[in-house]
Amino acid sequence: MELTPKQIVQYLDDYVIGQKEAKKTIALALRNRYRRMRVPQPLQDEIMPKNILMIGSTGVGKTEIARRLAKMMGLPFVKVEASKYTEVGFVGRDVESMVRDLVFESIALVTKEYEEAIKDKIDDEVNKKIIEKLVPPLPESASESAKESFIKTYNTMEAKLLNGDLDNKKIEIEVSKKTHVEIIDSNLPLDMTSMQESLNKMLGGLDKNKIKKEVEIKDARILLREEASESLLDTEAIKIEAIKRAENGGIIFLDEIDKIASGKSNQNQDPSKEGVQRDLLPIVEGSTVQTKFGQVKTDHVLFIAAGAFHVSKPSDLLPELQGRFPLRVELESLDEEALYKILTNTKNSLLRQYKALLEVENVELEFDDEAIRAFAKYSVTANMKTQDIGARRLHTVIEKVIEDISFNADENSGQTVKVDKKLVEEKLDVIVENDDLAKYIL
Repeated sequence: MELTPKQIVQYLDDYVIGQKEAKKTIALALRNRYRRMRVPQPLQDEIMPKNILMIGSTGVGKTEIARRLAKMMGLPFVKVEASKYTEVGFVGRDVESMVRDLVFESIALVTKEYEEAIKDKIDDEVNKKIIEKLVPPLPESASESAKESFIKTYNTMEAKLLNGDLDNKKIEIEVSKKTHVEIIDSNLPLDMTSMQESLNKMLGGLDKNKIKKEVEIKDARILLREEASESLLDTEAIKIEAIKRAENGGIIFLDEIDKIASGKSNQNQDPSKEGVQRDLLPIVEGSTVQTKFGQVKTDHVLFIAAGAFHVSKPSDLLPELQGRFPLRVELESLDEEALYKILTNTKNSLLRQYKALLEVENVELEFDDEAIRAFAKYSVTANMKTQDIGARRLHTVIEKVIEDISFNADENSGQTVKVDKKLVEEKLDVIVENDDLAKYIL
């Protein structure tokens, strides 16, 4: 997608309030990837992505910024917790598994795009199979009058099928017998992955048999669509495009990077923390990782690391790893005004979500402006008194206020329920003022 940095920031403003510096930095990093792909070789290979280190407490929008951008631009994106990885030789996830995760995401993304491109062909194939069950084909020796009658019946059934008139009619279809669940575990080392692949192929040989099922046509569409998709898609082309997309457009979001920082201040450091950092180095710097779909180079994968750094500091990371994240941006803590804007100015905000949920029960929920201001105020106070969890505090605060309204929704069917400042104060005043209650309830 050919968006300018300003357009990227503008898009992010709909979902994340504030954090202008972080948005600007990531927008430039993504635009530079677009620019790089248009630079002639061999210079293109020399231009490395400028990895980003985001510093800020939880709930300020670090993950949301990266995830929204990846989704908007159709890029493979994975979020991993750095604290879950262990040094080579210890039991746990190896760092290369994040690259394998990225390739799986890329395969899923590209497959979806290819399916969308041949959607009409897949639908035609599915409809053809269903109509063949409704109107079995005539033998070659059939008379002309029988053929004319067949064509007429076929066209009538096709029209009814496309209109959805036959959705609840039952038919008997044949589908592949699934005798196993595909084993895909990107956490295992490559030799184990190969063993799993062999096991899948061996078990796959048992799947050749077809089984008959009597299902409604609307369900038959789903079952037959999967098979039609498999037969029509070019899996080799998908694999090539997915690896290319992962290598040149992939984003790996390394959360909790501060948890593997081995600072001198803490005497009880886990000895494997420095080992995890050393294992991360070649991946972030650029290396080749073997996956079940082929070799993947990480030279041009964009790495975005994030952490609160309350206990440790970015300088506690290994100097070599620090050097791999040249762009640093600090995200601000959210004040009362920012939280108010999150509730009023963002697309699909929490208040809109709650309104939509209660509309299902035929209850119209209304929030007046003073109540929204009160939500923001109590959230900031709770963050200051207990642990600062940023915008996530809004979830607990709002849930506490409308808990009874939601519970008694059946009694208020067909009515409008208004949430005002008085109700918010009634529900939250005692809890927020009492430090012990705030710790456990909010």
